[in-house]
Amino acid sequence: MPDPQHVIAARVQDALSAAFGPSYADADPVIRPSQFADLQANVALPLAKKLGRRPREVADEIVARFDAGDVVADVQVSGPGFVNLTFSDAWIARQAEVVLTADRLGVPAAEHPQKVVVEYSSPNVAKEMHVGHLRTTIVGDAVARILEFLGHDVVRDNHVGDWGTPFGMLIEHLLDLGEDAAARDDSSVSDLTAFYQAAREKFDSDPAFAERARTRVVRLQAGDAETLRLWNVLVDVSKRYFNSVYRRLGVTLTDDDIKGESFYNDLLAPTVQELEDKGIAVVSDGALCAFPPGFTGREGEPLPVIIRKSDGGYNYSTTDLATIRYRVDTEHVNRMIYVVGAPQSLHFQMVFAVARTAGWLNDDDVRAEHAQIGNVLGADGKILRTRAGGTVKLSELLDEAVERAGAEFDKIEHREAFDEATRADIVEKVGMGAVKYADLSVALDSEYIFDFDRMVPFHGKTGPYLQYTTARIRSIFRLGGTAPEEATGPIELGHPAERALALKLLDFGPVLAQAGDLAEPHRLAGYVYEVASAYTTFYENCPVLKADDDETRRSRLALSAATLRTLVTALGLLGVPTPERM
Repeated sequence: MPDPQHVIAARVQDALSAAFGPSYADADPVIRPSQFADLQANVALPLAKKLGRRPREVADEIVARFDAGDVVADVQVSGPGFVNLTFSDAWIARQAEVVLTADRLGVPAAEHPQKVVVEYSSPNVAKEMHVGHLRTTIVGDAVARILEFLGHDVVRDNHVGDWGTPFGMLIEHLLDLGEDAAARDDSSVSDLTAFYQAAREKFDSDPAFAERARTRVVRLQAGDAETLRLWNVLVDVSKRYFNSVYRRLGVTLTDDDIKGESFYNDLLAPTVQELEDKGIAVVSDGALCAFPPGFTGREGEPLPVIIRKSDGGYNYSTTDLATIRYRVDTEHVNRMIYVVGAPQSLHFQMVFAVARTAGWLNDDDVRAEHAQIGNVLGADGKILRTRAGGTVKLSELLDEAVERAGAEFDKIEHREAFDEATRADIVEKVGMGAVKYADLSVALDSEYIFDFDRMVPFHGKTGPYLQYTTARIRSIFRLGGTAPEEATGPIELGHPAERALALKLLDFGPVLAQAGDLAEPHRLAGYVYEVASAYTTFYENCPVLKADDDETRRSRLALSAATLRTLVTALGLLGVPTPERM
């Protein structure tokens, strides 16, 4: 399907070239088909300054040379230089039919596909995932899905915390419990939070245990075979837990996507050596540091990135630099997206600066970006915690989401009765959709208040409302004794609500491209709600099965099918499930 934005841009360029010469034919207005009307900011105003003429005169000249063809029904100038364009109904209808029938809904694949690493989720081994992992997991997964749909080669990377000094105490605690405990679901090891806390308590209170733990760390770092085997036991327990959460959330991460801190252990020393050889890392107060330009403290002193600690140990910065180096030299990526909490902003800015100085990153071929994730807040406006002040376990949060979704589900009037198993399946999907959409509809760098009362209703800007909209469209086809795939049109636009809905469907490609370019899935989430709202208006004003004639009925069924296809595809890219019946 032609991208309406570029269709209009090409015609504007032709008009500019005819009016002012080829040197001015560089317009590329950033517009969405359903919203564009004003090209002044992108064309007339800056061009007027270059030409020394009034914007209105420039706009008049553009309109005089503009070839509307069959795409645009009307072109007018208003105000001081606004160029107002109106798509023709016939052209909109044809493009809506493309949405109905074409692969990928007619969305063109990326002109220059890239290899993109999306690093997300990143929980810690032997610790339960908490509410803080919710956003990094589902935002990252949506970014990966969107970029993949757009035709990029996406590498999912789950950079789990699976290395370091805590594993000495964790392994020793496992040995105290008995290694077989790791294989039993009813053992304390299955409660990772309790397991970690018990190990920490023993480490802090039992000197003998603490000494054993320190010795075990040395063995681990030295590659002792038996210690590595025990370490893998803990990793395997954690993987089973992670995967249970990912399956429930519908997240696409697998074990093959895990590249934990341990993966880069052997690359740390060579990375440090290269930074030394290039003169980037120097000794300062006993530690090996890099001082990227532009980063200073309160007193104006240069801020260091510690590459190797004074005791010879490595840290997160070392691992992150080794990771960048590996992705560039071995994976040959073009783009790295780190879906990590906003508090890590300065850390990544400085690490990226060091990597650019080393020549691993550059804006032309290889770039890294921090998709900053804002905090999840409670009703008090502070970091969401339990009533006792502890960290909220993600599994418990999801359980409550399903419970709340079930209560809302039972309030609405259903066209059919559901057995308990079917109801449970629907409610599970609604609960996950409620949590995921509420999160994804917020700009990723913004904080938001976690409020079930606003997430689970079947009305308003919520996941359940969007899921219900798709189920309602499917029910129309069931009542009509046909299937969405059998609706072929042709589409005719006779009512303003039909035109508005069809025009909104054409926004999918531009919105998706923007969401991928910026790694901002909230743009797609907002668009899905706009489509659902447009369909609700259409549904209320334009009878489908009871249309006045067969031609209108076929057209409205086709428009409903195109809408369903758009909603299901877009929600799928956000990782929100769409039950067949509700």
